[in-house]
Amino acid sequence: MSTPAVSVETALVPVTIDGLEVEVPAGTTILAAARRLGLRIPSLCAHPDLRAAGVCRVCMVEVKGQRTLQPACTFPIERPIEITTSSPAIRKARRHVIDLLLANHYGDCNTCKRNNNCELQALAHEYGVDSFRFGTPSAPKHAIDRSSPSIVRDMNKCVLCRRCVRTCLENQDVACLAIQDRGAKSKVTTFGDKPLGAVACINCGQCLNRCPTGALTEVDQTDDLWSVLDDPTKHVVIQTAPAPRAAIGEGFGLEPGTPMTFQMNTAIKRLGFDAVFDTNFSADLTILEEGTELLLRLHQALTGKDPAPALPQLTSCSPGWIKYIEHFYPDQLPLLSSAKSPQQMFGAVIKTYYAKLKGIDPRDIVSVALMPCVAKKFECSRPEMNDSGFRDVDYAVTTRELTKMIREAGLNLPQLPKSDFDDPFETPSGSGVIFAATGGVMEAALRTVIEIVTGKKVEDFYDHADIVPVRGFEGVRLVEIPIPEVGPVPDLLQRHFSDFEWLKGATLRVGVAHGTGNARKVLDDIKAGGPFSTCHFIELMACSGGCLGGGGQPIPTSPEIRAKRAQAIYGEDASYVVRKSHENPQVLKIYNEFLEDGPCGHKSHDLLHTSYTPRGKFIS
Repeated sequence: MSTPAVSVETALVPVTIDGLEVEVPAGTTILAAARRLGLRIPSLCAHPDLRAAGVCRVCMVEVKGQRTLQPACTFPIERPIEITTSSPAIRKARRHVIDLLLANHYGDCNTCKRNNNCELQALAHEYGVDSFRFGTPSAPKHAIDRSSPSIVRDMNKCVLCRRCVRTCLENQDVACLAIQDRGAKSKVTTFGDKPLGAVACINCGQCLNRCPTGALTEVDQTDDLWSVLDDPTKHVVIQTAPAPRAAIGEGFGLEPGTPMTFQMNTAIKRLGFDAVFDTNFSADLTILEEGTELLLRLHQALTGKDPAPALPQLTSCSPGWIKYIEHFYPDQLPLLSSAKSPQQMFGAVIKTYYAKLKGIDPRDIVSVALMPCVAKKFECSRPEMNDSGFRDVDYAVTTRELTKMIREAGLNLPQLPKSDFDDPFETPSGSGVIFAATGGVMEAALRTVIEIVTGKKVEDFYDHADIVPVRGFEGVRLVEIPIPEVGPVPDLLQRHFSDFEWLKGATLRVGVAHGTGNARKVLDDIKAGGPFSTCHFIELMACSGGCLGGGGQPIPTSPEIRAKRAQAIYGEDASYVVRKSHENPQVLKIYNEFLEDGPCGHKSHDLLHTSYTPRGKFIS
């Protein structure tokens, strides 16, 4: 090209795309520049959460002066150029690529879980595909892998975009998926070509949330649920996590972040559930258990009267993160809080306290959890999760699965009236709601710990009780919380502490990280004696954005979509009268009536706490 290169110091490079002019930083890809102008260039391998790969070649464009078409997702703009995104040559090239992909794609669109939400299907429609020009497979080449409790792999539908491979490696730092062989023999597989259930998969489901086709889907339990709902001998209850309520509307054409909490309650009851509960209740329960455990560890550390405690204490609410540390950092398992996740705590309470309250045999109760997470399916199947004498949670269904059931029932969610949650767990708190967002568990814990320890309102330290420093979508955060004064020990904790003088003048150091790739950075920093090793409490979540970006949430996902869902969650938090876990009257009632020895007492420890399994990353 005759145009002189732009120096690095110039920073911005002028570029013309389809006659529109824009200046972009040197190195910006054509695809990113086009998006700045609001222009759409189709692609199957590009994703806003991932680095460019340039493998699908659907995004080919014309660059003036270049002999051949160029991939927009990987072509860096280093000098002023002119780009055309639509021409006869581009249209034919894209159609040719799509036809070739369909020639290797086996499956019936009508029965595929991604029907009407498949990027390959949408491109085929967009580019006028009305026949298989190069044929199509008449029989599957690969057996469907159903070995995982969370994820189904059907490589007959794979288009080799490598999004799953890159997600597992780049975002999650697990790398249990890889490309095997080359050329026409290429396929996405696991180490040793083993079933997914036999390798170090953490069940987070981030791969399937970025898969453009139906090659990766969650284990669907909706038929099992319909069966128990139709069984008159079963008392079927469901707990609903906060993240799905901020996202389920997307499955009915609503904008991301449109809250559907109470319309969803109505839909669930019309499906035939006997009761619908708010997981915020057990999120508040988790804060009191996990917060008390933190104070006990801090007491050991600051008084020096007992053996050195395991610090920093790491949160244990995310099952994908738990399996990650079990596989990759089993030596750091003592740092994990022993508190179960809110899902599992609620399950134990339902099979004990609720069963006794309602006079129902626990054998006849079917406990269901609506979650944003496919790893929750694995969590409720863990053998440790039966302290009630029964399986704590029988089924964990995703936001997508509930959307499917609501549609099957002929209901239009946005048009339904609102319904409240059922007693005795109907009182929500804002702290329980924000568990859905990255930093939310930490903020909920700090609201409670600050008030319990200082005897003052958290609003005296943070406006409206919004602890903004722990919010946000940065990969890792580290925050210091000074404790200049202390107050009296509340009745609930007097079995553990006589005073809080040992905390006076201390500075609480807390950390937040989301995505297991970022969790690895934190754990490596702790092992190396870095800044995070001086923390007292760290929140770690397996998925980008926390539960709002969970593997069971509506597809697609992106940073913008997760941010909109977060706005809905924080808006709901601000609307609640009760915004702190230790003020939830239903939580205080269960300690008074059932868990009489309080948080981290013998009974709560038996029912609401657990241990973890060192798994390692070597599979036999």
